[in-house]
Amino acid sequence: MKNEKTKLENEAEGAKKQAEMKAKAETENEKTAVKTETEKEKTETKPFEVDRRSVYKCVQCGTCRSVCPVFEAVGWESANTRGRMLIIKSLLEGREASEDVLPSLATCTTCGICAAKCPAGANPPEVVEEARSELVRLGITTEGQEKLRSTITISGNSFGESRDRLHWLPEAERSKLPEKSDYVYFVGCFDSYRYPEFAKKTFEVLQHFGVTLLPDEHCCASPLLRTGFRPDAEKVMEHNLEQIRKVGAHTIITGCAGCYTTLKNNYPGNLRVISLPEFLAEHLGDLKLKRLDLTVSYHDPCHLGRHNGIYDAPREVIKAICELKEMKNIRENSRCCGGGGGVRIGYPDISLELAKKRIEDVPEGVDYLVTSCPLCVRNLGDAGGDIEVIDIIELVAMALE
Repeated sequence: MKNEKTKLENEAEGAKKQAEMKAKAETENEKTAVKTETEKEKTETKPFEVDRRSVYKCVQCGTCRSVCPVFEAVGWESANTRGRMLIIKSLLEGREASEDVLPSLATCTTCGICAAKCPAGANPPEVVEEARSELVRLGITTEGQEKLRSTITISGNSFGESRDRLHWLPEAERSKLPEKSDYVYFVGCFDSYRYPEFAKKTFEVLQHFGVTLLPDEHCCASPLLRTGFRPDAEKVMEHNLEQIRKVGAHTIITGCAGCYTTLKNNYPGNLRVISLPEFLAEHLGDLKLKRLDLTVSYHDPCHLGRHNGIYDAPREVIKAICELKEMKNIRENSRCCGGGGGVRIGYPDISLELAKKRIEDVPEGVDYLVTSCPLCVRNLGDAGGDIEVIDIIELVAMALE
């Protein structure tokens, strides 16, 4: 009887929490939705349009309800993949686009687990990104995401930093950088400005292989693409491509999962893009790593794992250093950290709730939770808990010392 009462109390508490999160998201939406009259006048002649074939692939079976992390956290149908596809379909069929759709379409982390599990072969994250582009064209976005767009286009990075992007590299070492190289290390915004120690440790490894740095790297454009600002993203990508052409590089190495998937899948041309875990795994014999008396668990970043199928390389690196104790829900079934798709800046409460859910998957008896994405490090770290979240390059640096 007592257990039954506890179960009912937990269900009631969960329902209350979901209701509070929905109310907060709706309030946040009212505060942050951005749509100017000028933008309305410019765009209202052209109706909302996305690839209809992709939208109508969804047969509303509901398989995604069992895997969508946002739906699990908030519990409302419009924040589930099926609900999002229904809303996009309604916009195609004549519903007026307005800020009312933002709590649905702007809360998708684009983690891709729905696409991985969809029996009909639909790709909802791709459709959602396309729909977001249409909403932006119609002047509809959240204030947080608009602010991020402005920050990137003005400063060249997602944090609005005015500091030199290579501030972490001593001037004496900069002067020794090869002006031309086939290999370049794309650092990314997070490692440049929030985790410069990651950048420094990564480059300490890569420079032994003749890798250089871009003279004027800008944001990879992932945040712009994921939130629908395609024209701005194209300008940023062209800037970076020009920098890559200057050094003559054909191979890009990056330690950021978001940068990796963007450079690999969104940039034009024939760039060869390698993730840091892949590079490390390929060169394990050259690194001379010592064995550490540690047990760690590994979180698969969505952009590295589900979006690009990179599961084995980081595990090879970890197992070469210490014991790996897998967490629940790994590889293709990995839970999202909650930070992607613009959700962290547009709906921070939902983002944090997803991170807390993911931390619950960490097994007992591990010293660190390791991942291969600085955004995952930040968002999972913000979720609190007793476990320290580190990047894979930090583990490698420990083994090199």
